[in-house]
Amino acid sequence: LASCLDSRGRESRGSARGGAAEPQDRRPARRSQRGWNPWRASDQKSTRKPIATFTSSWIRLGSPIPGLHSQNHRILALVLTIAMAASRPALISPADASGVARLIASEACKKVSFLTGAGISVAAGIPDFRSPGGMYATLPADKLTCSDKEKSMFKQEPMLVVDKAIFTNNAFPYLEVRRPFILGSIRKQWKPTIAHWFARLLHDHGKLGTVYTQNIDGLDFHVGLPDEKIVPVHGSIGRVECEACGEPHDAKLFAQQVQTSIKDIYNLDPTAPKESSPIPCTRCGKPQVKPSTVLFGSSLPRLFFDRTDKELPGLDLLIIAGTSLQVSPANSVAAQVSCPRVLINRDAVGTELGLRFAPKGGGGGGGGFY
Repeated sequence: LASCLDSRGRESRGSARGGAAEPQDRRPARRSQRGWNPWRASDQKSTRKPIATFTSSWIRLGSPIPGLHSQNHRILALVLTIAMAASRPALISPADASGVARLIASEACKKVSFLTGAGISVAAGIPDFRSPGGMYATLPADKLTCSDKEKSMFKQEPMLVVDKAIFTNNAFPYLEVRRPFILGSIRKQWKPTIAHWFARLLHDHGKLGTVYTQNIDGLDFHVGLPDEKIVPVHGSIGRVECEACGEPHDAKLFAQQVQTSIKDIYNLDPTAPKESSPIPCTRCGKPQVKPSTVLFGSSLPRLFFDRTDKELPGLDLLIIAGTSLQVSPANSVAAQVSCPRVLINRDAVGTELGLRFAPKGGGGGGGGFY
């Protein structure tokens, strides 16, 4: 990938490597988790860098893409390389970026779908959940409005803040953790990355099947894709409803209520209240109003199962990007297809789901990628 990008003057030599994970001893030192705020821009190691116009015979993006960081480019560089390499004359190998691009550009490839995770939105400035430095690893459990027993539980297992049983009993931890996400989303603080725009590009060429996104940030809806092309597997932060009775609520009004009723555990908003107070449902009166995201212990939308049953057998290519493939049943998409699968990720994942990787150093001479 580095040589491909170098030859087109897009990156300096060595700045982009193959998608294979770095050896453990060569990975950059992780930032200490203590005291690090994943939402604070000054704590982000990388800096934003606009991407200039990229042009090839197959991809033409006429304006800078906002929200990209100078690091976290494995996903972005590979997606871009796949698109740019489409005009190269020879199919090098099925495990080479050029080979994938040739497959996409060919008449034989009529439907390409995506399974995406938080990794494709990190470059927009949204912290992910499970990696070191992510939301779960940096959860300030002692600041949450809950009992000492619940604080101890959250320290041991941070993901419990999005557990249905706990939310039903006490909605404050969920809303306090989600507060900057809810407010930032309603203000459109984050912009789609080139990974999101790549799906739009395939749609414009008539090749996009479905974007199965595990992300709740709603960025997939901001690139002009028809709603029916997107299946938000775990819901969306941009839609609000009561978890108890299902009553929909106005998203902007809810954001105002969050700003004035929910305290800021990340010390970002000096106008936030010192203590959290309930946000009751206008229909049933229960304090269970929240973004329509799927809590652990809840069922996934019926649309996910209906669409996968209908579409996956007929796919020509599945692109899996920015996901740990640890969350079921969303990860089942990777195992249900019989077409080629491309994994664009920081680390090799999904071997238990049947993914097989090109060996490092193989195919194309630029280093193997996953």
